[in-house]
Amino acid sequence: MSTTILVVDDEPAIVDVLTYNLEKAHYRVVVARDGEEALNQARRERPDLIILDLMLPGMDGLEVCRQIRREGDLPIIMLTARDEEIDRVVGLELGADDYVVKPFSVRELMARVKTVLRRVSGTPSASEPILSVNLLTLDRERHEAHWDGILFSLSALEFELLHTFMLHTGQVLSREQLLYLVWGYDYTGDLRVVDTAVKRLRSKMKSVDAAFADLLITVRGVGYKLSDRD
Repeated sequence: MSTTILVVDDEPAIVDVLTYNLEKAHYRVVVARDGEEALNQARRERPDLIILDLMLPGMDGLEVCRQIRREGDLPIIMLTARDEEIDRVVGLELGADDYVVKPFSVRELMARVKTVLRRVSGTPSASEPILSVNLLTLDRERHEAHWDGILFSLSALEFELLHTFMLHTGQVLSREQLLYLVWGYDYTGDLRVVDTAVKRLRSKMKSVDAAFADLLITVRGVGYKLSDRD
């Protein structure tokens, strides 16, 4: 079955460019030109990835992102304008996986698409499929995470981030290292994509057990680490 990507944008030129390049890469493309249509298409098609412009007629992209996140963990790459820094931060906090600034390089966007889809597909890594730290167990093949026997839900990005911390337990990882290890490409944008992803992961951990969240430590001025101490 073809990988389906939902493109949400009201600019015909951008829709045409994205559709052409995505179909050329053998993806199935579905298009929505406003927020309401985006939600309907997302619910009907259950795409593997959504490329979502924030500036939409009617319901804006942030509200679309907010509602999609209430219903599930479909991966989202935001398209934003250069002067929308606040919206980018809010979008990332709402759960978007990444963002690309307009005007964008098609090559850069396609690289981001491949990275997010690789993460979602759960491509096997060279590490052992099951990792354990403290009361935490991560099964990469089943894409399951348990804390003290309790199964909890993570998005593909959050799962990959937690997996990376577990592989480097006790080691402080800088934001640049996390970008390379988790996002998988030379990132030229805002390091806050890491901060917001860690913030969302820690929130998920806290919803399971406050002691669990306490294991993910911020080392000010350096980065983050996962502690294996009780």
